[in-house]
Amino acid sequence: MKPPSGQQFEIVFGEQEAVVTEVGGGLRTYAVGGRPVLHGYGPDEMASGGRGQVLIPWPNRLQDGSYEFGGRTHQLPLNEVAHANAIHGLVRWAAWSARESEAHRVVVGHVLHAQPGYPFMLELEIEYSLSAGGLHVRTTATNIGSAACPFGGGAHPYLAVGQGTVDDATLRVPAQTVLRTDDRGLPVGSHAVDDTELDFRVARPVGSQKLDHGFTGLERDEDGLARVELTAEDGREGVRLWVDESYRYLMVFTGDLPDVSRRGLAVEPMTCPPNAFRSGEAVVVLEPGASWSGAWGIEPR
Repeated sequence: MKPPSGQQFEIVFGEQEAVVTEVGGGLRTYAVGGRPVLHGYGPDEMASGGRGQVLIPWPNRLQDGSYEFGGRTHQLPLNEVAHANAIHGLVRWAAWSARESEAHRVVVGHVLHAQPGYPFMLELEIEYSLSAGGLHVRTTATNIGSAACPFGGGAHPYLAVGQGTVDDATLRVPAQTVLRTDDRGLPVGSHAVDDTELDFRVARPVGSQKLDHGFTGLERDEDGLARVELTAEDGREGVRLWVDESYRYLMVFTGDLPDVSRRGLAVEPMTCPPNAFRSGEAVVVLEPGASWSGAWGIEPR
């Protein structure tokens, strides 16, 4: 029997193991010494709650699934039906293939063909690699069509520490600004995190707080990377997720869904905010033949 997520591409480096899937080109599991670093899903399951999925050609929500580009109005299918949004792009359930493979790395690829709502063509590649520094993920998108196209990218890993929920974990998010959203999850403004319950610039317990917020104004280390850190209550387990300067936004979600039940904290690298195809904010416009590339990764400790 073939797994619901298709062929499994396993990579190994020392005690680190990760599994990338044919369906969606996403990250099903990542563990170190048998300890899960991500809240993933089993080989007999399909991804739910966005676990480990790739969010291309836009991350997060798009109001009414419609936008204007190149002097035309485009209409996408509404796959967040309850809120009449299109969500998380077009490649989550598509088949990806392994284009390069070594023990510690795999490059998966997919051609996103023109279709109603997105009449553009993208050549997509994602390299997943393990090293002494942890997991490194580099995504490259190339416009192989004849017209300019809008592009945004993201990923949906859930960080995990300890055996319980994220309530007992300590969280640090180096962000100065949070997005305000309406009841459809769409941005309606932003404000500084200063003196609010959403200021995680100094690490503090998550507790019972429900997070489903976009952050920006990321404070970066000397190497240009912004790092989110989640640490177990006893301090003995921790994980950092880093993003390079291609990712200016992070969605942080406490996994308040039946299949996750707060056992993982989604920290989603995003090149643009929710609803970007409508607002135009931080949308990458790829001319024919042009490419975009960005990297993020995970540092277990």
